[in-house]
Amino acid sequence: MSMTTAELKRLAHSEYWDERYAEVGPNEQVHEWFRSFSDLQPFLDQHLFQVRKPETSPRILHLGSGDSTIPEDLAKLGYKNQLCVDFSTVVVQAMSIKHRDIEGITWKQADVRCMNQIPSESVDVAFDKGTLDAMIYGSPWDPPDEVLDNTGRYIREVFRVLKPTGTFIYVSYRQPHFLKPLLNCQGVEWDMKIDILGGSGSSFDYSGFVLNKVPRKSAELKTDKVASG
Repeated sequence: MSMTTAELKRLAHSEYWDERYAEVGPNEQVHEWFRSFSDLQPFLDQHLFQVRKPETSPRILHLGSGDSTIPEDLAKLGYKNQLCVDFSTVVVQAMSIKHRDIEGITWKQADVRCMNQIPSESVDVAFDKGTLDAMIYGSPWDPPDEVLDNTGRYIREVFRVLKPTGTFIYVSYRQPHFLKPLLNCQGVEWDMKIDILGGSGSSFDYSGFVLNKVPRKSAELKTDKVASG
């Protein structure tokens, strides 16, 4: 069932998610956005497991991770340096308890649009499955100012916390050509690759974005070339 614009707007507010998570028990799951871990394994194998093996202990940041099983699934594979952030205090408390006996997963309450508690250039891999999507509503051709503001603040924060060699992995059900302008907002410079991920039990395809920071010198040369041209 499709959501109204008013309902979609609520997705960008913590109060909505606090209410949702408070409705279920500690061992129940509200939603695994879009794709499960098993659905994503081939994609993650190519862009995470083969590139950053568990023994290298990459710092993995889960952005708006909710009650997803993916942090726990990665921990089982040996990834022991994970930070999960969500702006719902209810889910942070519940998942902190649920994961208390799992080594290598830390939970923090944070708004991904302003992650002051996370140092700049400290994250190897940032992972988003549905968080950016929850900030988007209205016309995809001409997004409302609130959407541009929220998504721009978020993407610039992701860019800030990533190491120069860091990677932003983002899974979405939205059309890539509508997402590219939001991902390429002012203040960031990405090398972007997109994989089309087949639907899982439905006719819908999903997109897997792999974004790497453009090295500063390359970005500066590109800017100078545009300015001189």
